[in-house]
Amino acid sequence: METGHFGVWHPLFSKVPAERARRAAAEIERLGYGSVWINEGWQSKEPLTTAAVLLAATGRIAVATGIASIWGRDATGMTAGAVALADAFPGRFLLGIGVSHGPLVGRRGHDYAKPLSAMRAYLDGMDDAKEGLVEAEAPRLLAALRPRMLELSRDRADGAHTYFVPPEHTAQARRILGPDRLLAPEQAVVLETDPARAREIARTHMAYYLTLPNYLNNLRALGFTDDDFAGGGSDRLTDAVVAWGDEGRVAERLRAHLDAGADHVAVQPLSPGAPDLDDALGQLRRLAPVLGL
Repeated sequence: METGHFGVWHPLFSKVPAERARRAAAEIERLGYGSVWINEGWQSKEPLTTAAVLLAATGRIAVATGIASIWGRDATGMTAGAVALADAFPGRFLLGIGVSHGPLVGRRGHDYAKPLSAMRAYLDGMDDAKEGLVEAEAPRLLAALRPRMLELSRDRADGAHTYFVPPEHTAQARRILGPDRLLAPEQAVVLETDPARAREIARTHMAYYLTLPNYLNNLRALGFTDDDFAGGGSDRLTDAVVAWGDEGRVAERLRAHLDAGADHVAVQPLSPGAPDLDDALGQLRRLAPVLGL
């Protein structure tokens, strides 16, 4: 799968009308980015179906789920969907799956008590479901932050998709994954040089994530404390999680993930107030030449 070093992660791929998402994916492809990443959040569209829409609207770019929740479909359904996309679009679909988060899983009516065990059992089910299907397979990544899930990504998948992490975490993840597994972190960015304005946009983005224990526990392991989580996030935390500044400074952060061991970085442009696909595309246009696309 030829994705290059940089792709695009944006929550609106799975929320806007299909034609708007098609146009955005086609422009991202023209700009030279190597992938688009679609999530499965609350009130988002079904991710495998959305992936099919975007794959059909483009000709080269890879489409990845970042992530499809294991609670949204059983292992047989996930496997069958991934095989259908890998068969129809060879070398262009990447399946990212994850255990999601307790509050979201609870809304689906499931028990989040043992997410690591649930993922192990789910992977067993996926492997069993391959038998008899068309011989077409998409790379499988696990959403992973902490060591045990990263170890499972190494042992039972093709690698890991990490989210809401600084390059220091990427270096740790690479050590656990070893040299031959795919590592694709997400990096939120804001092309804004005014510190107060940039951090305001960043904190709006961070607010929800700072309510989720998975992210807080990972950040604590990286040396952040409850003081960093208070008041919407300290400057230290905000600057670590969100890259802001001019094109050169943002590109430097993106390349820092590559230097730390990432294979591919999914760029998430943040916009004032709320996600905005038009604004995101404007930032991606500005970044593309600086990233050498």
